[in-house]
Amino acid sequence: MQKILIVDDNRVVLNLLRTILSSQGWGVETAQSPERVWELTAQQRFDLVICDINLEAEQNGIDLLKKLRDFCPVILITGAGTLENTVEAEREGARDIIAKPFDIDGIVAVVKRVLAEKDEKEALRDDELCGMPEADLLGRSPQMVALYKKIARVAPTSATVLVTGESGTGKELVARAVHKYSLRANANFIPVNCGALTDTLLESELFGHKRGSFTGAVSDRRGLWEEAGGGTLFLDEIGETSQLMQVKMLRALQEKEIRRVGDSRSTKVDTRIIAATNRDLEEEVGAGRFREDLFYRLNVVTLNIPPLRERRSDIPLLAERFVHRASVNCGRRLRFSDEALRLILSYDWHGNVRELESAVEHAALNALGTIIECDDLPEKMKSSANRARAAAVRAPLTDLYADFPSLDELEQRYLVYLLDALGGSRTRAAEILRINRRTLYRMAERFGISLETD
Repeated sequence: MQKILIVDDNRVVLNLLRTILSSQGWGVETAQSPERVWELTAQQRFDLVICDINLEAEQNGIDLLKKLRDFCPVILITGAGTLENTVEAEREGARDIIAKPFDIDGIVAVVKRVLAEKDEKEALRDDELCGMPEADLLGRSPQMVALYKKIARVAPTSATVLVTGESGTGKELVARAVHKYSLRANANFIPVNCGALTDTLLESELFGHKRGSFTGAVSDRRGLWEEAGGGTLFLDEIGETSQLMQVKMLRALQEKEIRRVGDSRSTKVDTRIIAATNRDLEEEVGAGRFREDLFYRLNVVTLNIPPLRERRSDIPLLAERFVHRASVNCGRRLRFSDEALRLILSYDWHGNVRELESAVEHAALNALGTIIECDDLPEKMKSSANRARAAAVRAPLTDLYADFPSLDELEQRYLVYLLDALGGSRTRAAEILRINRRTLYRMAERFGISLETD
């Protein structure tokens, strides 16, 4: 039985609400003061608290809301609703605000909805706890399986690793996976974004400094290279560093020792280095922007992460993880419509996994119900799909095969071309292709093509 606590300094209101809610099968307790609230909440767990905003006490309903909201949902009641009260209640996390006088059906409906949302959110969180850890790499494509095998081989060694891939592919996740399955797993994993700091700050951050070595150095400080001793230091965006910093990193790698800024002595360190970049470092070496000797020190083992558009079979798996996370955050179980999923699959994802995650979050915020539709996705995705379709339709017939497509791709292009030429008529398309309409539907579904008119 779900339990509800009602808080109001008016006994008549308490008795009325007790009668209304008890008749629905809920267990109900009442309190006329904050002190009684704390007594009751110390003794038992409540699924919902309904509290008057204006209590004749030192603590009002907003004060109680701030303390109770982390333990259960709170509905506030007000007899003098003001904009200020409403804004503050919403900001502090009230699940709803009910104005007096209230009608029986109305308050029962609100309570049912809030309790149902609570149950749904708890179920979603339970599902998440049973699922794959959020920080893990995700993918079942042949490219990702090959990457997993390489991680498994390199992780137990002490080799320096260079992780490459486009922005948003998950280079830090790969670095964390190498650390997790290494002999250093129980020691620190420390990431640092080399591209976000100036040379001076990066040197102090990596190697530490002595007191008085520069303005603001009020005490000795260990650097991250030293802090990661026995563990792993992840140098993200290493391609953005200056040649001067590259020389200092090279020395630390070669000698396995660092020198703090302002110190005359060196300190031995046992730190595994994993570096990452979205640049082509061989190209950077050729252009004179990256030191060749540092490149070869880092490039003992290279782990390259394929872009998302080259492992499309992983997109539904990733999208499902992100929509599940969005469901937990918004308290309702979301899912994609077939059309939205087809659009997600056909998009090129130049921002890779990070862009996919952002698009799903955007869609979750825009979805009116529990189904994410095409219209809920970012505008650029819809525009891209429309441009691709329009380009395919406008292209001369020879363009259908000018780039030597596979038979599947050629079949898809021709179906799009034919449907546009026929104004979308399914009957005529089936006649020209000499297939029945059921086969036409199966073809269209296989290629993610919408059959809208006849």
